[in-house]
Amino acid sequence: MNRNNIKKIFKELKKERFFYNYSVLIVTLFVAAINYNLFLRPLKIVAGGTNGLSIIFEKIFSIEPSIFIFIFSFVVLVVGFFTLGIKATSSALAAAFIYPLFVNVTENLDYFVSIGREHIIISAIFSGIITGWVSGLICKVNLSQGGIILIDQILYEKFRISISKSNFIINFIIVIAGGYYFGITNLLCAVILLFINSLVIDKVMLGVSDNKFFYIMTSKEEEVKNFILNDLKNGVTIFNVKSGRDDDEKSIFMVSVANELYYKVTKKIKTIDNKAFFIVTDSYEVIGGHNN
Repeated sequence: MNRNNIKKIFKELKKERFFYNYSVLIVTLFVAAINYNLFLRPLKIVAGGTNGLSIIFEKIFSIEPSIFIFIFSFVVLVVGFFTLGIKATSSALAAAFIYPLFVNVTENLDYFVSIGREHIIISAIFSGIITGWVSGLICKVNLSQGGIILIDQILYEKFRISISKSNFIINFIIVIAGGYYFGITNLLCAVILLFINSLVIDKVMLGVSDNKFFYIMTSKEEEVKNFILNDLKNGVTIFNVKSGRDDDEKSIFMVSVANELYYKVTKKIKTIDNKAFFIVTDSYEVIGGHNN
């Protein structure tokens, strides 16, 4: 790789709020290390990923988790570097060194804050929230923790295996192995953690939906339009579509309303036309137009 390419990469990194993004990465990795040594490792909750593997390898081979995490992450990183390139692995390089260091620094945390096994389900819920927050923030700044997700990217690059599919299979094997070594209770807690984790990631990435998006098809178009414009004092977009069954052209009303108006709008549409067809989705951001 020549000097011009390296300069180009660093210019691109600068444009992408380099210092802010990596500050977020460092803080979240520190929180992740606390979560690991406070909840996951003491309670043996194997919820996939490099963390889950380190808990299993500590059980079988008595390998220090921070050492295993570093070796595993570094090996995956080297393969990823030659497969994906420097830009895709630059943040994983930082994580490969920083995260094991934080895990090592915080490894005695459970001596000061000991959580009993009788609280394992509550611990799994809290750990899921923390894990989701960490993963969501790192994804939001477009960086990578490395580890299993880097393996998923490598498999996609080399064999075109879907990232979601490979991630599910790999983590499923890790979670099942954790259940085998640590019992069914730990397995169920891992499932709870993963479920909470996925919910929190969505909330961190997308935020909380403040609006509902309605797509409405009705035979009583004027009445529905008047309700939206005059009663709701809301804007509406109307576009024509063609039915795949009879080739008839129909109109669809597209409107975004505040969450608190959801039931009012739904009930009123059904009152106007009880045969109306409409789809409602969450709307995370509305820019421009008129919305109440």
